[in-house]
Amino acid sequence: MRLTCIRLNRIAFTGVKTLTSSLTEMIRNKKMTLIVSLPENRLDLAKAAIRAGVDAVKLHVNVEHRASRTSFGSVEAYKDVFRNIRNEFSGPLGIVPGGTFEDINQAEMQQLIDLGFTYYSIYAHHQPSWMLGLEKIEKTFAISSDYEIASIGKVQHLGVSALEASIVRSEEYGTPLTFMDVLAYNRLVQNVDIPVLVPSQRKLVPSDIPILVRAGVKAVMLGAVVIGHTEASIQTQVQLFREKIDSL
Repeated sequence: MRLTCIRLNRIAFTGVKTLTSSLTEMIRNKKMTLIVSLPENRLDLAKAAIRAGVDAVKLHVNVEHRASRTSFGSVEAYKDVFRNIRNEFSGPLGIVPGGTFEDINQAEMQQLIDLGFTYYSIYAHHQPSWMLGLEKIEKTFAISSDYEIASIGKVQHLGVSALEASIVRSEEYGTPLTFMDVLAYNRLVQNVDIPVLVPSQRKLVPSDIPILVRAGVKAVMLGAVVIGHTEASIQTQVQLFREKIDSL
C-alpha cells in the first residue's frame, strides 16, 4: 500500500497545475496526515521521506530554526533544490517563508509559488496581513505557548486552512508527550473550526498516534526532534509512523 502511495507522489513536474492534492483536502479527508519538516533543504533528505510514504513535505527559508539548529538562507540559495524536490513529489509542499515579520518578502513569496509550493506555514505574529490575500497557495498558521487557546476561536472565514499547535515551551523540546499535552490539543480542536496539526516539539513515537487521533488532531508533523538529520534516520522514523497511521 505504501509503495502505491509513493508512486503516486512522484511526477514529472511541469508546473503547479500537475499537482495531485492539496493540504486542505488531504487533512480533511484522511484520519491522520503525515507531514515531515526537513531539518535541511536537501534533495536526499526529501527523497528519504518520500520513499517512506510521507503525505506532505515542509521546507524553510530565512529562518534560524531552533529545533534543527539550522540556519536557512534566502529563496535564491535553494531554487535548484526546490525544483528538484518538486519534481520528485506531487503532494503538498509547504514553506516557512521567514522567522520574523521583517523576513517576509512579497517578491520571494511569488517565487515560492512559481517553484511549486502549495502552502505556507508561519507564526501568526510573524505573518503580514497581505499574505492572507495571496492566490494559488494555501495558508496555515502556527501559535506558540504564549497564545491563549480559548482566544483563537473561529478563523476559517479568514481564509486559513489549518492551525499548527506549536504550544510546547522551548525548554521542554524533545521530552515525551504527556496527557496534559493531549488535553491542550483536544481543547484547541474544540475551540477552532479548522484542522489542527501537531508538530514534534515533543519526542513523539508511533504509539502516540491513536490518542492524538482521539483528541481530534488531523496531522502530525515530524521534525528533527523525531526524525534526526540523516537520510537513514528520516526514512526509518517516517516509515514507522506511516505503518502506525496505516494500521488505524
